[in-house]
Amino acid sequence: MQPDGIYVDGTFGRGGHARAVMALLGPAGRLVAFDKDLEAVAAAAQIHDARFTMVHASFGDMAAELSGLGITQVDGVLLDLGISSPQIDDPARGFSFRHDAPLDMRMDTTRGETAAEYLARADVRDIEGVIRDLSEERFAAAIAKALVARRESGNPVRSTLELSALVAGAVKTREPGQNPATRTFQALRIHVNAELEALQQGLKAALALLAPQGRLVVISFHSLEDRIVKTFIAAESRDVVDRRAPMAPPKPLRLRAIARIKPGPTEVATNPRARSAVLRVAERTDVAG
Repeated sequence: MQPDGIYVDGTFGRGGHARAVMALLGPAGRLVAFDKDLEAVAAAAQIHDARFTMVHASFGDMAAELSGLGITQVDGVLLDLGISSPQIDDPARGFSFRHDAPLDMRMDTTRGETAAEYLARADVRDIEGVIRDLSEERFAAAIAKALVARRESGNPVRSTLELSALVAGAVKTREPGQNPATRTFQALRIHVNAELEALQQGLKAALALLAPQGRLVVISFHSLEDRIVKTFIAAESRDVVDRRAPMAPPKPLRLRAIARIKPGPTEVATNPRARSAVLRVAERTDVAG
């Protein structure tokens, strides 16, 4: 890490990673943090440091936002994907089936439709596809049919516990130790917040912004996210030959994969929510392209 470099924290959350990065920065260093959550933005207001800038936006929009700040190149980008612990622990946000609350699930509560609003308008095939594709739920069809049937009865699902109970009735078998609604909640959250689309945009933006030897660090928590990150790094870590012009020189690699790290037993014991985390690190090569 370069003490005088410019770094991006794509998901500020409550600032744990941001403060760790800033502790390594020198007087001329700079950190720009992003978050869609207004509560995260409020938490960032407690940091009084000229080296720090908070932006209320998705990291998928980092290229345009950084350009507006006069930044065209950075030395590192950190993306800590998915939902944050404060979001899960706040019943009012509607992310958890442990408490009854309106079925919201938006990370940015100032825009977009809630999960309840989506379920109130989508057809059964759309709902089935979202649940199946974004969580690999085997019983997506049964859950979607149950949701639409309840809606057509005049009593649509509006709360977290209502959704949890409906899914429990539609899912035939349960994985040991897992609430049957876990996958459905994950899928709806990812869909409502367009998380995978933002990830793809953010990875492309990060690659374009990284200076030579700049680092891309991504922490993912489920296979869909990690697959996108792994595929992106792999695609940018090999020479590509244009089949339309086989005699032309191959497109040079732009990233070098450095590490894939999973939490050890001690970390999992301290923070059980980290058990599924995968951290991937890649470095920007000094080859233009």
